[in-house]
Amino acid sequence: MMISGCDTVQSTSNTKLKEHPNITKLKNQSKEFTPDIIQLNENIYVAVGYDGSNTSMIIGEDGVIIVDALRALGAAEKVAKKFREITSKPVKALIYTHGHQDHTGGASAFIGNNKSVKIIARTGFKEELQENSPVKPILQKRNARQFGRDLPLQDIINRGVTAGVTSKDRVGKGYIKPNLTFNDSLSVSFAEVDLQLYAVNGETNDGLFVWVPSEEALFVGDNYYNAFPNLYAIRGSRYRDVQAWGIAINEMSNYPADYLIPGHTRPLSGKKTVHENLRNYGKAITFVYDKTIECMNKGYTLEQTVEAVQLPNTLKNRPNLQEFYGSVPWGVRSIFTHYVGWFDGNPTDLYPLALKEEAENIITLAGGEERLFEVLKKTINEESFQWGLQLSDYLLQINYHRKAVVQLKVKCLRGLAAQQINAPARNYYLSYAYELEEPKRN
Repeated sequence: MMISGCDTVQSTSNTKLKEHPNITKLKNQSKEFTPDIIQLNENIYVAVGYDGSNTSMIIGEDGVIIVDALRALGAAEKVAKKFREITSKPVKALIYTHGHQDHTGGASAFIGNNKSVKIIARTGFKEELQENSPVKPILQKRNARQFGRDLPLQDIINRGVTAGVTSKDRVGKGYIKPNLTFNDSLSVSFAEVDLQLYAVNGETNDGLFVWVPSEEALFVGDNYYNAFPNLYAIRGSRYRDVQAWGIAINEMSNYPADYLIPGHTRPLSGKKTVHENLRNYGKAITFVYDKTIECMNKGYTLEQTVEAVQLPNTLKNRPNLQEFYGSVPWGVRSIFTHYVGWFDGNPTDLYPLALKEEAENIITLAGGEERLFEVLKKTINEESFQWGLQLSDYLLQINYHRKAVVQLKVKCLRGLAAQQINAPARNYYLSYAYELEEPKRN
């Protein structure tokens, strides 16, 4: 990296950087959402990879049950057509496992105008979603960053538990409101298929799971997928009840399920496989929760707690606990602030210096703006990109050669993205980099 003057940054090397192992792992995760209609047995089919989530069909005696309905109506119509090629039996019921739009937006493709279809959800369905939030504008912007919605194709890998690009064909236009809701549990039968539905808190506070005894099948929505769970969404969300999530997964692991159908990524088959994956998933969630609470009660600050909570090797090396989507540190921060709020107990943080005043003091300690600028360049050359981000923010607070510093900050953001296994983090880094480079775009 060479600096010409103070306002331009030029690269002196055209050498292609070797791909970081984390990026290779993230690319391999894309196999989980290759478009496919997966037949689990004679009566259960799961559509994976046609949109940002899964939708499933359970075939009964004289009809079918649909579980979840994708995000875009256009994508749902394609899947509905494929389902009708398998069976012409009418839809008797549609179940929403939770209120996220990627599970609800295409319902009419499966139901049409049939008013007799039961559409089932839990009481409180969709109440927590961003469309009902007073901070909807910033949530939408952060959502776009997390999912990389505005990234150019060459920068897209995936979103951790779904493809990097999903259908935009009439997003949400097929949503139909539930006409049957329940509080704790519901036992129903459609087309001579008995269903047991249970309310559970986890990735959302309006979630449910479905147990089909005759098929030994468990439909779990977004409370399980082939990645570490997203205990906190960086787009911004209400607190996700981590303790309840762990308890729910542990309870699910006790069912004699031969099939596990998640809301994202491919389904699992075989009692041993299903049990082991649910068991270690529940253990990981519970470990993060219990360890965070333990550290808090020892008087640890937020940052000390984040440093202390690390999954044991017996869990963190499991294939279904790789941090493609969720992140242990984010979960720890969410639990901590949920229970005690923003103040972490350190009196230093009661009335911290204003950002500009802190920046001026740090710059003075460093020997002045020019000295810190040189340190920033050296830091980037050493690929210490997180420290580089923090140093660049100090210089930006005092508007020191803003154009050049912004360019260096972009370099740090791209450097972190090139090392990141977590898809939301990678997408956020890259999206923010483009915003800095192209401010008019925003």
